[in-house]
Amino acid sequence: MESLASKERTAWLQKQLRAFGSVTLAEAAEQLEVSEMTIRRDLQTLVTAGYARRVRGGAISTSPVSFAGRDRSRSEEKLAIARKLVRLVPRRGLIAFDSSSTMFRVATLVQSADDLMVLTNSVETLGALRDKPGIVPMLTGGRFDERSDSLVGPAAVRTAQSMTFDLFFASATSLHASAGAFESTEEEAAVKTALLGSSSRLVLGVDVAKLGRRAAFSSFPMDRISILSTELDPEDPRLSDFRSVPNTTFI
Repeated sequence: MESLASKERTAWLQKQLRAFGSVTLAEAAEQLEVSEMTIRRDLQTLVTAGYARRVRGGAISTSPVSFAGRDRSRSEEKLAIARKLVRLVPRRGLIAFDSSSTMFRVATLVQSADDLMVLTNSVETLGALRDKPGIVPMLTGGRFDERSDSLVGPAAVRTAQSMTFDLFFASATSLHASAGAFESTEEEAAVKTALLGSSSRLVLGVDVAKLGRRAAFSSFPMDRISILSTELDPEDPRLSDFRSVPNTTFI
């Protein structure tokens, strides 16, 4: 039978995963004052239960993660992607941003526009675009999902379906070369699918840790991705599985 100490450690690890999206063996072992081997066993309990996925040096959450947690995870890689994508933000027109922390970074880098309207289901991204010259940020409305800090639900979907976007800037929980992009919640996937259906082109930014994986709910098919950006050089061999996708530009 599982000891009380083991239950407490597992609860702590699950709380860390829910709040920050990931946990390392070294950090957890130090905080809980046990060996890394003990943490490995505890994490395996969460993996078996479907709450986590093991990665080198620790584990990442398979459940929705708060904005703060997503923003903290792989921040340098996300900033590198944002610096590539900000050049694609037009000076005018109507575009959409999803609620990802990667697109939040793009929003923080945008300085101004001439006559640009931006719809998003992220309160953080709305705040990043407020008061910038020539930009009118708008929220989808909808129900606030406390798991992911996103606006979701039928109202958000209806708003997304009622407009026509020149570009949709988005990220994903995971991206598989044949199966496409995935999200950890059905509600988030529904909003992204609706935004995609109203958009002429999809600009997807994902860091390499998300490549080659699947999550619970499908959002984008690969053939709808017009531009795919990672923190890597476009010719990096780690992107080779994705090069067969037609009509996709890598940056």
